[in-house]
Amino acid sequence: MPVLQFQSLPTVVLAEFSAALIAKPATGTGKGASCNISPVHDLAERLLKTIRKLGLIKAGDRVAAAVSGGADSVALFLLLLELRSELGIVLSIAHVNHELRGAESDADEHFVTALAHQHSLELYARKAPLNRGSDSGIEAAARRLRYDFFQDLTRDGRVSNIATAHTLDDQAETLLLRILRGTGIRGLSGIHPRIVFEDQGEVVRPLLSFRRSELETFLQERDQPWREDSSNRDLAFLRNRVRHRVLPLLKEDFGPGAAENLADLAEIVRAEEEHWEAGHPEIRKYDASFPAKLGTISILTLSLASQRRLIREWLNANLDEFAVSFRTIEELRDLAFGPAGKKIELPGGYFVRRTQRELCLERVGDAEPANYEYHLAIPGGVEVPELDIRLEAALVERESVPQDERQSLLDPALLPSELVVRNWRPGDRFWPAHTKEAKKVKELLNDRHIAGAEKSDWPVAVAEGLGLLWMRGFSAPAALQPSPGVNRVLWIHETKTS
Repeated sequence: MPVLQFQSLPTVVLAEFSAALIAKPATGTGKGASCNISPVHDLAERLLKTIRKLGLIKAGDRVAAAVSGGADSVALFLLLLELRSELGIVLSIAHVNHELRGAESDADEHFVTALAHQHSLELYARKAPLNRGSDSGIEAAARRLRYDFFQDLTRDGRVSNIATAHTLDDQAETLLLRILRGTGIRGLSGIHPRIVFEDQGEVVRPLLSFRRSELETFLQERDQPWREDSSNRDLAFLRNRVRHRVLPLLKEDFGPGAAENLADLAEIVRAEEEHWEAGHPEIRKYDASFPAKLGTISILTLSLASQRRLIREWLNANLDEFAVSFRTIEELRDLAFGPAGKKIELPGGYFVRRTQRELCLERVGDAEPANYEYHLAIPGGVEVPELDIRLEAALVERESVPQDERQSLLDPALLPSELVVRNWRPGDRFWPAHTKEAKKVKELLNDRHIAGAEKSDWPVAVAEGLGLLWMRGFSAPAALQPSPGVNRVLWIHETKTS
């Protein structure tokens, strides 16, 4: 969507709203006098210390204050305006009009436009319409649109930072919402002081230690009007119910420090999360891939807390818009500790299946994997990308082969110079040593509870006139095993390629 500059609005509109900023409050707030920049306010001093302590903004940054027109964002803008020389920044304003409240939303945009015009600052504005909903889903959709806009601004190089006016009250509300809906440790970290975009730029929240009431007092002292969003009183939104019902009740029953205590908890948890991220390499980040696989050994060898975090990271990397709950993580832990062949369903058309060595995340209805087939020279090697492995056909001394793999050894004198490696096909039969007769490959795999894509991809090796002579994880046919006097043997083994 195009970015609108403040000059794009009619001059008469700018004049009217500039006059409104000077002459009267908007929507009944403020006292209606000019916003004069006086000696640095104590709130500005606190903000300066916060910014420097957390390293949120540095000299030379092009900072856009995200201004909706509400008290918090207008206060943030004025405080940054007071500090811009001290900080050494280029200040501008960013505004998004979601057109949710019709003329009221347009009036908010005009108000913010006039504010930018009054202080001769550049305005970046975007219309991002949304249809009004009856629950918090509309809030999440609006937030995504705003942050897409912010990222566009930083990606284009017009600004380096977007400053948003999230307060301590917002932090307390967020924690309560997450606790009541269900959350884990990461959810308790609340609103973070900064979000760094993948390409460039970031969003900073320098007001997280400030109360909403003290920002309103600051504006009243400056006779600075602001806009009131009528939807903030709509109890159809969960956040508004927390704001107007739950938090006042907590304050009444547990004292005025309830909100501060919740915000302190978020800060404590954020530090714990940073420690886990930096100090525990076993909890690694995953790249999205499908089907996604997580080795069960990676889970079973870790502490309980590490197991839960590892599973959460794996799911978050591969399932967009999926809220990973504690119950889901526990179900997957149980699956990892259980036998192969079981699976659990997840919301959104996914399931996780326990294979012999892995948890495999798949989509319901995914097509079966295509067949594969590769030629393997003796001696030689071949990669099997479908399995992320390389198979080696090595001529070695019997004693050099691990004891637990000697049952799969073959006598090279009984074999051709080349084998075909492929996944098994319906009707294939294999006769492992020490069994009464040849059995269907399907039955052999079923006996070991191997299922799904792992089962259909299971590798075998065949030779013309000999049929299946090797099958991963099974003893070689007795007729093709080297006799006790043969020391030079063929060992087919695999290594991971990724």
